[in-house]
Formats: sequence, C-alpha cells, structure tokens
Amino acid sequence: MPFAHFKVPAGTITPEEKRKIVERTTDLYVEIYGERARATTVVLVDEVADGGWGVAGAVLTAAVLNGGA
Repeated sequence: MPFAHFKVPAGTITPEEKRKIVERTTDLYVEIYGERARATTVVLVDEVADGGWGVAGAVLTAAVLNGGA
C-alpha cells in the first residue's frame, strides 16, 4: 500500500490545496506503480501547530515563516 505523509504549518493551506496534494500524490504513485495502486494509496496531510516544529535548532512559528523573527 503506497503511503505519503505531509506535514504543513497549521492554517497555511486551504481545503482545496489539501485536495490537490492528495490527488497529485495519488497520481504520482499510479504513474510509478500502475493503476492498481490508486485504490490502496493513502495520503495523510497533517497540520502542525504553530511552534510545533523546528529546523536547524530553531523553533518555527508562523511569524518566522512569514519573514518575522
């Protein structure tokens, strides 16, 4: 069963954009594994709470992602 797990900052993508992630990821797996993969492909889109992750030793927040400090 193909599986993809995306983590995105909470509130930064719309339901339509989530739908696109699911559809395009599924299509990619189908391109690789064939049409048989469509029915079993699982795509998970998690929204991570503000400040709930970090990069390079620094906590990421919406302010940081939007160019603030």
